[in-house]
Amino acid sequence: MLTGVVCLAAGLMITISAVNARGIDLRPARNTDLISLVRSESRRNADLADQAATLRSEVDQLAANGSRTEQDSELNARSLAAGLRPVTGPSLTVTLDDAPADVVANGIDQDLLVVHQQDIQSIVNLLWAGGAEAMTIQGQRVISTTGIKCVGNTVVLHGVPYAPPYRISAIGNQAQLRRTLDNSEFVRIYQQYVDRFRLGYQVDTKAHDRFPAYRGSLDLKYAQVPSTSPSPHR
Repeated sequence: MLTGVVCLAAGLMITISAVNARGIDLRPARNTDLISLVRSESRRNADLADQAATLRSEVDQLAANGSRTEQDSELNARSLAAGLRPVTGPSLTVTLDDAPADVVANGIDQDLLVVHQQDIQSIVNLLWAGGAEAMTIQGQRVISTTGIKCVGNTVVLHGVPYAPPYRISAIGNQAQLRRTLDNSEFVRIYQQYVDRFRLGYQVDTKAHDRFPAYRGSLDLKYAQVPSTSPSPHR
C-alpha cells in the first residue's frame, strides 16, 4: 500500500508539472544565448560611444566659435595628452595571437596556449616605457583610465569584447620602441612560448599612421564608503 501511495504521488507531481509547463522549459535561463547578448551589448556600447563623440565634437565646435582666451592653447594641449584629439605619426604595432588549433599540447595547461590580459598589459607598459606618445588597442584609443579585462576567451576594452589576434599600436620613435621590446625580459620569455607552442607575436611599423580620439565616457565610477550616522551613547 505504501508503494502504491508513493507512485500515485509521483504521477500526480509529473502531471501537474506537465500541465504548468505547457510544452515549454520550466527553466528557460538555461537557454540564454550569451553570445547574442554580448554582441547586442557591444553594438549598444558602440552606438553610445558614437553619440558621445558626436556631442563632444559639437561642444568643441561651439567653443571654437565663441570668444577665444589665452587658455585655449593649454586646453588643446591637455586634450591632446588626454587622448581626446586624433594624432598622426610613425607607428609600431605588436600583434599577439593564440596558438593555432592544430597544436597538440598533451599534458600542457591550455592557459599557456592563449593570450591573456596580463600579456597585453605588459606590451602596453613596455610601449609607454619606450616613449609612446599615443596608443590604441584593437583600434580603440588608450587613455589613462583604460582597463584591460579578460572575460572567458575574449578581452574586454571600454566595454567592447574582442577576440584574438590583439593589435597594440603606438605612435612614437620606432627604433626606441623596438629596442625597449627587444631588451625586455617579458618579451624574451614570451618568445619561448612562441617558439614552443606557436603563439603569435609580430612587430610591424608604419611610416604614417592616424589614431582616432577617445570616444568613450570620461566619468569615473568607483566604490564609496557608505555614510553612517554615529550610534547614540548609552
